[in-house]
Amino acid sequence: MIAEQLIANSKSVSKSYKADKRSENPKRSIVKSVSWRVIGTLDTMLISWIVTGELTVAFSIGVVELFTKMILYFFHERMWNKIQWGK
Repeated sequence: MIAEQLIANSKSVSKSYKADKRSENPKRSIVKSVSWRVIGTLDTMLISWIVTGELTVAFSIGVVELFTKMILYFFHERMWNKIQWGK
């Protein structure tokens, strides 16, 4: 669903990005989201393993949070690009 929206809106996103060179390209936001979530997920898995003592539970928690937090971060980052405060 999200991928379809990104593909469908790629032309309008490209035009709006060109109009505002101060914001990041959405592709950069996606790469940042993925790289940060890998680090965050490894941290979550380690903490979950320490707390539960179960490696399978830790991996399960990590996999779920990997996708949910990556999606949330992407939209959080895009919203902050629209805020002019501090730029």
